[in-house]
Amino acid sequence: MSDAGETGLHPAAHLDDTVHQRIRLGLLSVLAEVDEAEFVYLRQVLELSDGNLNRHLAVLAEAGFVTSGRVRSTGRARTWVRITTEGRRALRHELAELRRIVESHDPSGGSSAGGGS
Repeated sequence: MSDAGETGLHPAAHLDDTVHQRIRLGLLSVLAEVDEAEFVYLRQVLELSDGNLNRHLAVLAEAGFVTSGRVRSTGRARTWVRITTEGRRALRHELAELRRIVESHDPSGGSSAGGGS
């Protein structure tokens, strides 16, 4: 018997495409651990190009999940990024759905959907 929850849908149906993409999930995860992070740090820790990082930050900002601002320091402008309250909520939801998926495949105690393998 499947653990489809109240909606009858598999937990995978509840994943948010904006959050679930690997780089954006990584960005939200890193940002949830700190008050704010510098663009250069995010680029390095996630091994991204400037353009790739900019694109994913723009998607997250458009969804209201992050904010950013430029601060001039020692002669050069630095971009700092923060996760928003909505971004934290979206990340928590995504992680909860991923946990449900993992638990449905956990032989040590989670329910096994669809019979055996």
